[in-house]
Amino acid sequence: MALDVAPRHGPLILSLPHPTHATRETSRVALVTCDLFPDLWDDDFPLRDELRARNLVVDAVSWDDPAADWDTYDLTVLRSPWDYVPRRADFLTWAQSVPRLLNPVDILRWNTDKVYLRDLEAAGVPITPTTYVRPGETWTPPTDGEWVVKPTISAGSQDTGRYALPSQAALATAHVDRLTAAGRTAMIQPYLKAVDTDGETALLYFPDATGRLSFSHAVRKGPMLTGPDEGRIDPGSEQITVRTPSPAELTTAEQVLAAIPSSPAALLYARVDLIPGPDGLPMLLELELTEPSLFLRTAAGAAARLADAIQNRLP
Repeated sequence: MALDVAPRHGPLILSLPHPTHATRETSRVALVTCDLFPDLWDDDFPLRDELRARNLVVDAVSWDDPAADWDTYDLTVLRSPWDYVPRRADFLTWAQSVPRLLNPVDILRWNTDKVYLRDLEAAGVPITPTTYVRPGETWTPPTDGEWVVKPTISAGSQDTGRYALPSQAALATAHVDRLTAAGRTAMIQPYLKAVDTDGETALLYFPDATGRLSFSHAVRKGPMLTGPDEGRIDPGSEQITVRTPSPAELTTAEQVLAAIPSSPAALLYARVDLIPGPDGLPMLLELELTEPSLFLRTAAGAAARLADAIQNRLP
C-alpha cells in the first residue's frame, strides 16, 4: 500500500497544544536500547526528558532484558538497540512478541535487510547502484574507481569499508569473501564523491496531528569512511550540522516514503538518507525505519514534535 505523505517545504512547527485526550499520569513508555547504551544514546535524551515533562513514565530498556515486562508499557519505541545485527532472528522474534511496538515488526523485518533497496528501485526510486553477493557466490571487482563494501544486515556502519581500485582490489575481495563465508550477503556500491563535498542529507519525518508523515527537519552528515574496514565505526564520530533540504531532495524523499509497503498509520518515524548522484540529482543511500539516529539535538522543536506523535499513539 502506498504511503500517504504530506509534502512540506520547510520544518513542520507544531503550535498545537498537547493532544486533546488526557494522558494518564500512569501512562508508560519504553524507549528501547541495548546494553551498549543502557541509559539511551545521548541524542535520545531530549525525547526522554520531553516525555517525562508531560507526566509520562519513561524507561530505557534493553531489548533483550529478560526481566523486562513489555506488557506493562502503553507504548514501546525503538531507539538504540544497535547490537541486534548478529542476532537479527532473535531480535525479530522479540519484536513480534512486543505489544504496541513502534516501528512495527513487519516494517522491521523488511527494513533490517538492505535488499529492501531492490523493492524501492522497482518502484522507481533512484537508488545508489548496488551489486549483491550472496553466500556461495564470487565477486569480480571492477577495474577502477572507489567502492564501498558492507553487509546487507548492519547498523552503525559496522563491517563497512571503502576501497580504491585497482590498488586495494585484494582487500575489497577479502572483505566480500569474509562476509559471505560468515553466511552474510555483501553489497557493493560506488563511493559517491559528493559525500566528501556536499555530504549526505538525512531528512526526518514524524507523524503530524492528523497521523500523516510530515517533514520535521534535516541534517548534513559528513563523510565517515576513510578506507578499508577496520571494525565498528563510532556513530558519535559523525559530523552533523543542520541543513535545509532542496526542493529536489524533498520530492525524492516523498517518493521514497510513498513506496514503503506499509499503512500510513504504521510509522512513528522515518529517515531518508540522500546524496547527489553523478548528475547532481538526489539518490537514495538508505531508508532508516528501524533504529536510526533522529538528530533530536540538531533541530529546535524536534523532540517535542516526536513527543507529540508518541502522545497521539497512547491509548
